[in-house]
Amino acid sequence: MPRHPWLLLAALLGWSGLAIQVWLVLLARWQEQASLVGGLINVFGYFTVLTNTLVATVLSYRAFGRASRARGIFLSPMVSSGIATSIVLVAVAYNLLLRHLWQPQGWQWLANALLHDVMPLVFVLYWWLEVPKGSLRLWHLPAWSLYPALYFAFALWRGHEIGVYAYPFIDVASLGYGQVMLNALGVLVGFWGIGLVLLGVDRWRGRRLPGMAQSR
Repeated sequence: MPRHPWLLLAALLGWSGLAIQVWLVLLARWQEQASLVGGLINVFGYFTVLTNTLVATVLSYRAFGRASRARGIFLSPMVSSGIATSIVLVAVAYNLLLRHLWQPQGWQWLANALLHDVMPLVFVLYWWLEVPKGSLRLWHLPAWSLYPALYFAFALWRGHEIGVYAYPFIDVASLGYGQVMLNALGVLVGFWGIGLVLLGVDRWRGRRLPGMAQSR
């Protein structure tokens, strides 16, 4: 049994949002008689889906995972805090740049809400309550930045290969490389801003709660 039932619920919410989104994509591909494998590749080509997968993995390990090397890595303050920074970026970027572009309905609305709104809030709560504080350092920020930077490089390469870009603000075909690079820089600055806030909170709580960095 999990130490805290709310963590089990949080993990289930995370996997549910991902399962609904994957099911919707595969259903659409089936109806179009298109490749289901291609559908899986497409859906996991989104930063939102990849990051929510990391979120659900951390929550699952925390809720009921057995001791293992992988569990130790995912639950470490450095990795969990980097994932927290990324999932907050998902919520901020979606609400500022993408929400106005479409109006999802039904199951798509539910998946969208879970992936972009609910899980970012849930994981921030998890980070606040469960992740030991006081061990983060400024050098962690550039380390965390490798994940979105590598995703950006992959997204550009994949978009060039298939002619479809995951997000409109990185659509080189429509915007050109100059504008896309400026957009990416803006997103990176936002990521750094979020990360600096987490670093500040970590230092503040680490001082207020001596020994928390060694707990759990």
